[in-house]
Amino acid sequence: MLRTKSVYSPIEPKEDGLRILVTRFRGRGMRSSRYHVWMANLGPSEQLLRKAVAGRITQEEFAAEYRTEIFADGPIDSRNQTIKNHGQKFTLRLIKKLARQQNVTLMCHCDEDYKGCHRHILRRVILSGKV
Repeated sequence: MLRTKSVYSPIEPKEDGLRILVTRFRGRGMRSSRYHVWMANLGPSEQLLRKAVAGRITQEEFAAEYRTEIFADGPIDSRNQTIKNHGQKFTLRLIKKLARQQNVTLMCHCDEDYKGCHRHILRRVILSGKV
């Protein structure tokens, strides 16, 4: 099962399973015992975060730009003719497969009840048929 949660919410080992911090920044003073693995590459870019925090884009624009970033090709793709990463596609497939076999929790610094958090967008992307 693939879940989402704030990194500050109580740790529930059995329900949480593999706890993945999916933020660009780990957070000052964040204890590594709050998560199992930190995947900064799955967080929104610093530029997108700045625009969102400053209120220069709407939540819908943020979600669209974040989805685009997830699948954006990197420089390594230009050096490969056959097999390309297509952004984070292989990482997302791995998370999807793990979530079929065990509990996996995507975590961010946002409040637990904040529905606009990128962790919810990421969960929807992973569960969609696009990865």
